[in-house]
Amino acid sequence: MKHARADYDRFQDPEGIIPADEPVFLLRGQDKLAWHVVKIYAFCVGLTGDTHMAKVCKDWANVMRDWPKKKTPDL
Repeated sequence: MKHARADYDRFQDPEGIIPADEPVFLLRGQDKLAWHVVKIYAFCVGLTGDTHMAKVCKDWANVMRDWPKKKTPDL
C-alpha cells in the first residue's frame, strides 16, 4: 500500500489484501477537516444505494467530529 506521506508507511496491511502499489489515504480524528470529508463520502455512498454503508460512514464521521483534539492538516 502506498501512502502520500512517508511517515505513514508504518501503517501496513498484514493480511496482504491491499496491493503494494495501491494508493491509500488516511484521515485522522484530530484533523479538523476530516469529519467533513467523511460526511461527504457518506453522502456519495448513499447515492449508490448502499444505505447501510452510508450510515456506517456517517456515524464514523460523527465520531471523528467529536474527537476532542483538533488541528489543521500538516506534513
